[in-house]
This record gives sequence, C-alpha cells and structure tokens, in this order.
Amino acid sequence: MRKYLLVNDDGVFAPGLAALVNGVEGRGEITVIAPHQERSGMSQAITVNQPLRLTEVERGYMLDGTPADCVKMGLLGLNLTPDFVLSGINSGANLGSDVLYSGTVAAAMEGVLQGVPSLAFSLCGSAEYFPTASLIIRRMLFDDPGFVIRPELIPKEGVLNINIPALAPDEIKGIRVTRLGVRNYHGLMQRREDPRGNHYYWMGGSPLPSGSKELDIDIVAVEHGYISITPLKFDTSFHEVIPQLKHQLNKDNT
Repeated sequence: MRKYLLVNDDGVFAPGLAALVNGVEGRGEITVIAPHQERSGMSQAITVNQPLRLTEVERGYMLDGTPADCVKMGLLGLNLTPDFVLSGINSGANLGSDVLYSGTVAAAMEGVLQGVPSLAFSLCGSAEYFPTASLIIRRMLFDDPGFVIRPELIPKEGVLNINIPALAPDEIKGIRVTRLGVRNYHGLMQRREDPRGNHYYWMGGSPLPSGSKELDIDIVAVEHGYISITPLKFDTSFHEVIPQLKHQLNKDNT
C-alpha cells in the first residue's frame, strides 16, 4: 500500500486539505502535516530562529511553521517514508509567476529536494468546487486509465503543478500540459486608512486576463476550462546564458 504525506499552506483545518484527503481516502496510508494557520505566500521559507511545535490532530499533525517546514518535519523529524508528497488543494490558483511565492508549490518542491515525488494541486476559483477538485484528483491519481498520472510521469528533479478550474466536472474540457505564463494584477498595492487616519497598504488586487489564446500557457489553459499540468524544476540556472558569460569572461581575462 502506498503512503502519502499531505501538506498545504492554507492551514490544517482548511477545506482544501479536507478535499485532498477525500481524494486519496481508501487508496493508501495518509499522514497529514500542515501549518497551524494560513501561511500563503511563504514560498520556500523555513524556520531557523525559533523552535517548531508539533501537535497531533486527526490524520496527523499541525505545525507552527511554514509549508516547507511541514515537509521537513515529516521526512526528517518524524522519519516518515512516503511514496508521494501531495500539496494542496490550494484555495486559489497557482499559475504563472505566482508559483515563485506559492507555499503550496514550495511544499511540493521541498518533497522533491528530499527525494520524494511530489504534486501540487490548486483550485482556480470558488471553494464550492472543492468536491469537484477532489473528484478530479482521485481520477488523476487512481481511477481513469487515460487520465492517471503514473509515477514515471513525475519528474525526478521537479514537481507537477496542477491547477483545476472551478467548474462542474462535465464543463472541464480536459487536460493541457503547459508552461508558465506571467501573472499580472490590477490594484496590487492598495492604500487604505485605519480608524485613526493613518495610512497603510494592503497587497491584493485582481488577476488580469491573459489576453492570449495559447493553450500551452497555464493561465490561458485554465481560463479556457482546462486542467493545467505544468512541470516545474528547482534548478533555476539560466543555462542558455552560461556559454556567453564564460566566453566573455575568458576573453576579458586574456
């Protein structure tokens, strides 16, 4: 029986995590380790200047740390040996350049850094569609032969970032394997005033439409009703520039 470590960045009591548990229920041994509160936007942050406190809950544990801390705690603190790390289901999309900030994606990436195949799941829209997302995940992992993500399809040095449109199952058009787009927002930095007349800023805003029709871009695929699967790797080296830099530096030093 396969073993699954389930993590997220929305907190241990988030409905998306419950939906992920439902999607895997009965198909393997499940252990949950999740933050004690929402830790969205933490990316790959880890806790190094204070202790981490672990508390038992149903199915597993909650941790007063980051999503990446949760994975480290499971694999290195509790010595769990999962076959897969599953992160999510995030409440909201993790598309385009937003993956750089995502705690959901980072938790999956931490699993890969520790040698465990990992997947990140996000629901792109209203929470009322978490049951749909749960159903889709069960199909993708177990049930549909033409739909299943087999272990050999998960990159050894990266994750599959999966974004599910907030649609009824019969309205989802299918799956697109995609690349990252660029996520832009309207009104990202909002200036507000507190009751005492002091100004403060709130980072928020609404995502702008992509304006593209290229269905191989993750943002566009989801906008058009497709599940987006984007392979991501932790090697962010700009390989194409390395030969040019080497050539120029060698030239300058001769």
